[in-house]
Amino acid sequence: MTSASYDGVRVVVAGAGISGAAAARALRERGADVTVVDDRGGDGVLVTNELPDGTELVVTSPGWRPDAPLLVDAAGKGVDVYGEVELAWRLRPPNAAPWLAVTGTNGKTTTVKMLAAILAAAGHHTVAAGNVGLPLLSAALDPSYDVLAVELSSFQLHWSSTVRPLAGAVLNVAPDHLDWHGSMAAYAEAKARIWAGETSIGNADDEVTRTLLNRAGGRRVTFTLRTPRAGELGLVEDLLVDRAFADVPGEATELASLDDLTVSGGHNIANALAAAALARAYGTPADAVRSGLQAFVADPHRNAVVATVDGVTWVDDSKATNPHAAAASLAAYGRVVWIAGGLLKGAAVDDLVRDAAPHLAAVVLLGTDRRPLREALARHAPDVPVVEVERLDTEAMSEVVAAARRLARPGDTVLLAPAAASMDSFRDYKERGELFAALAAP
Repeated sequence: MTSASYDGVRVVVAGAGISGAAAARALRERGADVTVVDDRGGDGVLVTNELPDGTELVVTSPGWRPDAPLLVDAAGKGVDVYGEVELAWRLRPPNAAPWLAVTGTNGKTTTVKMLAAILAAAGHHTVAAGNVGLPLLSAALDPSYDVLAVELSSFQLHWSSTVRPLAGAVLNVAPDHLDWHGSMAAYAEAKARIWAGETSIGNADDEVTRTLLNRAGGRRVTFTLRTPRAGELGLVEDLLVDRAFADVPGEATELASLDDLTVSGGHNIANALAAAALARAYGTPADAVRSGLQAFVADPHRNAVVATVDGVTWVDDSKATNPHAAAASLAAYGRVVWIAGGLLKGAAVDDLVRDAAPHLAAVVLLGTDRRPLREALARHAPDVPVVEVERLDTEAMSEVVAAARRLARPGDTVLLAPAAASMDSFRDYKERGELFAALAAP
């Protein structure tokens, strides 16, 4: 359907949250007959597991799993199901701003905001949108933007069939959200949907991403923390260089130095290279890449230094809610007093602990799923002191910080990188990080 073809169409919007409300509003403005369905009910909201008679289209919020009865009913009746991203793509006005899109298990928000900073430094009217920042429908329907920096989750990509970003990047793919997708293969294939446009960008250092990229269409470009080959962006000593979109064919273009980055760690260097690759695919000059990376400010709870007390650095990476993210965080520091635990959601932690062991000065465990971490530490780091905090409420963080303060020595980093979700003891990862930062302060 095009933007003009919704007049009189009977549409069910599944989900009454922010994305659902935006979709319902946009469709009603175009004359659609909209019914909103949500298990929580509410004013004008229908509670049902069956598709209303005569439904011609379903627009689903990303939180709705494919096995939700209403969506299964739609599939059985041959009714198309869109996500908000698919709807935004189809409703774009003529000559709409191109999309530069980012996905990955970890690093999406950092990368898309780096990208937006680079595009702004080049003088473009842009915004970070999608799974972060401005709702994508609002951004896509605004004709004033030159280009959009779009973060897409695997949920959003699952329901996107015709979306064609000008360039799409996959940062990494590690097990996550498997309960939603049903399998690792389905999760990976959802991520790969971002490669439907002119340029497909992937992380050459990530095995799953590299394998997926072999099947991608369009021009294939990779980024790496190694010295780049032709068609890659990478590192030459302390310089970020481009051999894919080079200003002089066959030569490398210097984009920035490591000193230009406002965040630390190899994972953030990779994020910067991915953002640069997307910007360069749009024709952004090298000096704007440097200026944008210098101007970038990381969001809270992402490797943020929150205190330095008696020679000990306290770092809040509460956003590290899975083992893959925690591994990247741990690799960025030397001697670490590691704060870990929460809801692991079935994730394996053996590889994480084994690789982290050389960095560990001590460990403080909290949350419901302490046992898998404790047992992995006993196998791979038996000499590392471990303290467990048993209480499962917000007061647990007081005990955690007190234990970390006893264990840390000058030169150590106390790192909150839990590798787990927070909802067993905290409202969300933000509250967990805020409490940690407040208690760490002198």
